[in-house]
Amino acid sequence: MSARRSLETESLTPLHWGAIVMALVSAAVHLFIAVVDLPLTSTFGISFVLAAGGFVGGVVLVLFDVRRQLVYLAGIPFTGSQIVLWYLLNDPTLGTIDAIEVVDKLAQLGLIVALVVLFRRG
Repeated sequence: MSARRSLETESLTPLHWGAIVMALVSAAVHLFIAVVDLPLTSTFGISFVLAAGGFVGGVVLVLFDVRRQLVYLAGIPFTGSQIVLWYLLNDPTLGTIDAIEVVDKLAQLGLIVALVVLFRRG
C-alpha cells in the first residue's frame, strides 16, 4: 500500500514562501554553474548538481508537508556547509566575488535565518 501525498500549502506562511524562493535561487545558481562553468561529469560538476538537488528536495518535502521540522533542522547545516565550502574552496576577496556568488550567498544566508525561525516556531 502506498501513501499518496498531495501538496499542502495552506499552512505555509510568507516566511515559508520566502525560504522556498531563496532555496530555489540557490538551486538555480548551482545548476547554472554546473552547466556553464564545470564539466558535468567532473567531481565539482556532480557536487553542484547534487547541491541543487538538495535544495529542490527540501522544497518538495516542505510543499508536501513531509516532516517539515526535520527539513528545517537539516537545511540549516546543509545550507551553512554550502557557504563554508564556497569560502574554503574559493578564498574570496571583495575583488574576486562574482555577482552570481553574491546572489547565491545572500539567498543562502537568508535561507538559514528563515530556517532557524521556522524551526523555532515549531
